[in-house]
Parts: sequence; C-alpha cells; structure tokens
Amino acid sequence: MVVPDSNKRQQTLNLIAQKDKIEKQIAEFGIILQNNDNVGMHGPLVDLEGFPRNDIDVHQVRVARNQIICLQNDLNGLLKEIEKGLHEVHAEARENEQGTSLSQKTAGLELSDITYEQSIVKVTLVTPGSPAEDAGLREQDEIIEFGSINHSNFQKDIQKIAQLVKNKENQRIPLKIRRGEETLNGNLIPRNWSGRGLLGCILNVI
Repeated sequence: MVVPDSNKRQQTLNLIAQKDKIEKQIAEFGIILQNNDNVGMHGPLVDLEGFPRNDIDVHQVRVARNQIICLQNDLNGLLKEIEKGLHEVHAEARENEQGTSLSQKTAGLELSDITYEQSIVKVTLVTPGSPAEDAGLREQDEIIEFGSINHSNFQKDIQKIAQLVKNKENQRIPLKIRRGEETLNGNLIPRNWSGRGLLGCILNVI
C-alpha cells in the first residue's frame, strides 16, 4: 500500500523537528565545553604532570563530550532518513503533478532545499570579538563550503578544517553558509586575537 503524499510530508516534518531538537542539545553541550576553557572535543583533560586539570570540571567535560558524540550519531541517522523522505515526497509530488502546489507550511521540504543535507559543520558557539564574529558567523549557521572543503571531500573529519585554518592564517577563506532558508557567501580570516585559537567559534560535524 502506498502511503499518501501528505502523510510522507508530515513524517518528514516530524523527523526535521527531531533534528532541530538534537541540534539544540548538541549546542547546549558545546556551551559546556566552551565554558570549560574552550576545551572542545579533543583538548587535554590532564596537566603536564598527568593529573586531572584543576581549571576545568573534568567530569562535566567528559559527560558533555560523550553526549555530543551520541547525539551526533543520532543526528547522522536522522539526516539520512530526512533525505530519503524528501526524495519520496518529491517523487510522489511529480507523479501526482503536485510539485508546485506544496503549501507554505511545508516550504522546508522544497526540492531546492535538499542541498541542506550537504552541509558539513554547524556553528554552535561564536565568541564576541573573535574572527568568526568579524566574519558574520552566527550560532546555528551551517557551513556548506569551508574554503576548498565541501560535502564531497569532507568525510566528517574536523581536523581537515583545523589544518586548513592553520595553513590559511591571516588569509581569506571563502565560506558558503546556510542560515535558515537562506544561502549566504562570506569570508573568514583566521588570525590571532585575544581569545583561544584562530577562529573563536565551535564547529560540530553534522
């Protein structure tokens, strides 16, 4: 039995709502890492003598990192389901000659927006006064292209972005950004500033 097109749209919308919820949770745990000396997902938890660092809440950081990893795994599974749902919705719409009659309520399922699935990382924190803020980045922005890195060559390796940032210090890196339903172009210049790192933001793999 073929599920009606409207039901498939609603099912996909429900998946998107779950995705938004998970992304919010990831952002909240990202803030915990930021508040703990911006330790991130890979910063050391012990000092030079091998003892737990006393300038951060090591237990809190470990819990946040574990939760982010689990949530990102859940998110990756949801994105695959959403992509499948989008294709099914539009396949049925074409068959029923309804491709141009989708309501405003389901505008998030427009075929042109399938490129959302090609985003590589999401900005979960931007520090005031940082190069990321200067570039106009905002929390919840999704980066589709980071210089020469895009969905086709990213392979979910955040270190690839870190290496590019290091190699491009004080040079412009072109960005393609998804903000809500808009796709924007911008430039980011990694540089030393008053805070840690060269960007001043947290990027989470999508």
